[in-house]
Amino acid sequence: MASWKPLSVFISTLIIFTSVAYLLFLSTPIVPIRQQQHLSSFDSYQKPFRAPAVNPFTEIDDHEASDIYTFLQVSSNLSIAQDARGRSVNYLIELLRPNKSDVVNYLDHSGPVPERWARVSNLEFRKDDAYIVDYMVGPLPPSNDTQILPLIYPHNSGRNYVQSPVSDVFALLDWALGIGENASDITQELLGATTNRHDPSDPDALVVGSRPALIENGSMVYWLEFFGSGIESDSRSLLPQGLYVKLDTPTANPSTWMTGEWYYNGVLYDNDTVLRDAIKSSDFVKIKLNHDGPWTDTEDFITSFPERDMPPPLSIQPYGPRYHLDREQNYISWMGFSFYMSTAQATALSLFDIRYNSSRLIYELGLQEALAHYAGVEPMQSGLEFLDTFFGMGNMMFSLVPGIDCPGHAEYIDMSYHKGGKMYTNKNAICIFEYTSDAPLQRHTSAFSATVSRNTYLVVRSVSTVGNYDYTIDYIFYLDGSIEIKLRASGYIFGAFHAEPRNTHTPPRDEHANEYGYRVHHALHTSMHDHVVSFKADLDICGTANTLVRTSVEPLQREYDWDKPEVPLARNTMHMVHHPVTHETGLNWPRNGQDMYLVTASNATNKWGETRAYRILGGTGMGNPTHLTILNSTTLGKSASWSSADLWVLKNHPDAEPASAHHLNYLEPLDPLVDFEKMVDGEEVTDQDLVLYFNLGGHHVPSTQDIPNTLMHTSASSVMFVPFNYFDDDVSRAARQGVRIDRRASAGAAGGRGGATDAASAKEDVRRRSSRMTKRSKRINNGGGGGDDKEVKYFGGRYTKPVTVPEEMLSPDLSHYMKDREGEPDGEWKTARNHVGGGLLGLFVGKERFEDHDDKRRLDW
Repeated sequence: MASWKPLSVFISTLIIFTSVAYLLFLSTPIVPIRQQQHLSSFDSYQKPFRAPAVNPFTEIDDHEASDIYTFLQVSSNLSIAQDARGRSVNYLIELLRPNKSDVVNYLDHSGPVPERWARVSNLEFRKDDAYIVDYMVGPLPPSNDTQILPLIYPHNSGRNYVQSPVSDVFALLDWALGIGENASDITQELLGATTNRHDPSDPDALVVGSRPALIENGSMVYWLEFFGSGIESDSRSLLPQGLYVKLDTPTANPSTWMTGEWYYNGVLYDNDTVLRDAIKSSDFVKIKLNHDGPWTDTEDFITSFPERDMPPPLSIQPYGPRYHLDREQNYISWMGFSFYMSTAQATALSLFDIRYNSSRLIYELGLQEALAHYAGVEPMQSGLEFLDTFFGMGNMMFSLVPGIDCPGHAEYIDMSYHKGGKMYTNKNAICIFEYTSDAPLQRHTSAFSATVSRNTYLVVRSVSTVGNYDYTIDYIFYLDGSIEIKLRASGYIFGAFHAEPRNTHTPPRDEHANEYGYRVHHALHTSMHDHVVSFKADLDICGTANTLVRTSVEPLQREYDWDKPEVPLARNTMHMVHHPVTHETGLNWPRNGQDMYLVTASNATNKWGETRAYRILGGTGMGNPTHLTILNSTTLGKSASWSSADLWVLKNHPDAEPASAHHLNYLEPLDPLVDFEKMVDGEEVTDQDLVLYFNLGGHHVPSTQDIPNTLMHTSASSVMFVPFNYFDDDVSRAARQGVRIDRRASAGAAGGRGGATDAASAKEDVRRRSSRMTKRSKRINNGGGGGDDKEVKYFGGRYTKPVTVPEEMLSPDLSHYMKDREGEPDGEWKTARNHVGGGLLGLFVGKERFEDHDDKRRLDW
């Protein structure tokens, strides 16, 4: 289920290049929205909450971006480039995140606020070639001291640019449209439809998808495939039609672009003329068409269960939130945790300076890249791969649906980005809520009592919709100090065409039919693919002097004196063996779960003398997160070598190696801006500042259960960071809520479990009396009460009287999703339509409207 990048023929060949000219110039500051008003019975929640310091990761706001744009317009050091038609090319303007050393000095040692710098991208032209060039501009705000410098230090390639295969987007559009028009007789004969150059929204017209076969030194060879349905159809990735054409763009100059071979029903034709002649032949075999229909609808409004009309149970929050949110600084505090939030147009939401009880656990936690790699037996699927940050995991964080995407009591934050001198906003792109699991955090029943605690946790959620697929990313915080990063996916799969002759209903089964997937409809096959989604975790466990220790549970044979003479030989048992990881390396999740990966602080121990640590382990989902199956991918080149292992441990160079990938790696896979292999250079990682790169995702072989959409509970994976001897005991006891029920009377009458002794009973009495006053005080202070003190004791707050739940918490108002398509001020509906339902060339990259004044065609980006 990867990022489907469909194209209308009107939009076809821009799958890579449109972003080259425009997508890459986006940025993503967060613009606060009006906070929800919650009624609270606790005075502390009515007080204004403020972050302890100004957020040093706050994105460029509208005022800053305008000042930077004006500064660049008049600067003699850098002029805004123009395309072949003399039109100004848009800038990407976003925050260049400050160095860790400066931030730590500011947050921990009352140092100065780090200088703010901007990252600016520009499209520049040199004869037949086009380049995307990165600059750093600062310090901000612009003044006589502000500089414009090549942005090189984050890129281990030593460059601040990549070469683009196109310089004139409109020329590429015209060329692609010309291919569709010239082949209209072929498509009508074979596919029963044509492309509509003048109306890309024609629901009866064909659209086109593409995938690169080769990208090198600014040239590209790629395959186009015709798909059924028009640009407004959500199901087009399920409607491949089995007709393909190869395109070659050796330079950015349109005069050098060429159309190559055509492919149909297993036969490669040199050009469209040869294919036309073949069609006229009597032995030419046409294959069945792949038609749309109710089978692609995600909803069934006809068949239903009677109980479907009853509303399901819901989570409510009648007393207001227990977390604290400073919207101005994008700072959250909850049950001992605190952290800052920041967004970027390529990598979406990241968290910074994650602390527990004021001690930093993680400096940075966030997405690096989202890879999907396919395999198949035809030109499209055989080498299809996507690096989705290229298309923008951040600016595709669209509005979450209240009450469905997130509980009705969640709060929301907008996501904004800047391009072309303007700020654009995706409303409600991030939600924050506290939730209680269906299973307890802890429970135990003894002869004398039963105690059960609720498992309540905090979630920060966003959804990035990249073409046909929706990626839900959760950052989850638990009461015991654990942190989970969870990925779920849904949407339409990228289907492969199932070739079957039209003149027979039961053809012999191809012996290779199930080598890459399964047949799921009349002319549709699934394509196996890997999702490998990389995240960064810069852990600081009790400081920056950390070591990764692999603690193995291994079998053991050992003789013990006390076994003699009953056990004459060595006893077969097991033990732990501790293996410090001494040099940078990649690791995979252990077979049978027999290894524990611990990030330890060798100079810090708990009160029992044990080394304090956090454990990294595969969390909840369908199984362990994965690495890429394909070895040395031909298409990827060196652009995503991090995908070859599940988990990487590196010596941290945060000011020189801030990321494992770059979104422009997609355009130069053989010589990427950031080559991860160069980062893994064998440095020692014992007692060092460490950074971990880990993958979420899975091996996806779609089946009929993925039609029409993949389900999230079958496509979830996560990684957890769990305290391991980090605390002296379980810290969740002070924060959790639940009940302790005295069962002693009934247990005593029955003699207990095997007969309770007087000593055991007395011990239980002492235990209960020692905490009785404390628990009663907590109940009173938290609005508790009720029940018999001798039998039931609640710890933590609970509901003790009727509460009023606002209707919008049960059924939130969704009217803002149905505004006039042309009239809404923020363009939200148009953005969703373009990105989800029919984006330009499948790029789905924004919502600004551009016009080609020469022929009055209007393009939605």
